Amino acid sequence: MAELLAMDEPRKRTAAMLSGLDIHYDLGEGHPLLGRRMPDLDLGTADGPTRVYELLHDARPVLLNLGEPDDFDITPWTDRVHLVDASYDGRWELPVIGEVDAPSAVLIRPDGHVAWTGALTDPELPSALSKWFGEAKAAS
Repeated sequence: MAELLAMDEPRKRTAAMLSGLDIHYDLGEGHPLLGRRMPDLDLGTADGPTRVYELLHDARPVLLNLGEPDDFDITPWTDRVHLVDASYDGRWELPVIGEVDAPSAVLIRPDGHVAWTGALTDPELPSALSKWFGEAKAAS
C-alpha cells in the first residue's frame, strides 16, 4: 500500500475517496462538474478575494457567475439563492476525473454539490432554480 501511495495518481484517488470528493450524483448529461462537489477555488469578487467554501458558510445555494456580468434577474429566488459575480484564474482540476473546462456559471447546492452549469442566458436556468430551490416568487 505504501508503494501505491507513493505514486501521484493512486494517492489523489485514495484521498478523494476518503474525503468523499469522488461522489458523483447522476443529474443528467452536461458538464463533468454536474453532480460533483464544487472545487474550493480562490475567487476574485467585487468585495475582494474569497474562496468558494466561504460563499457556502450561510448554508444557502450560490449561483456563481464566472462569465461576464449579466442581467439575469435573481429577484424571484433572492430570498433563497445568493448570486455572486466572480473571476477565477487557473486550472479547474477535479479529484478523480482531472482537468475540465471552466463553466461560465455554476449553481451550487448548500452541500457544495453542483446542481446546474451553463451560462446565465441559458433558458434552463430558471427551471433549475425552481427544481432545486422552489418556484419563483411573484414580484410584489
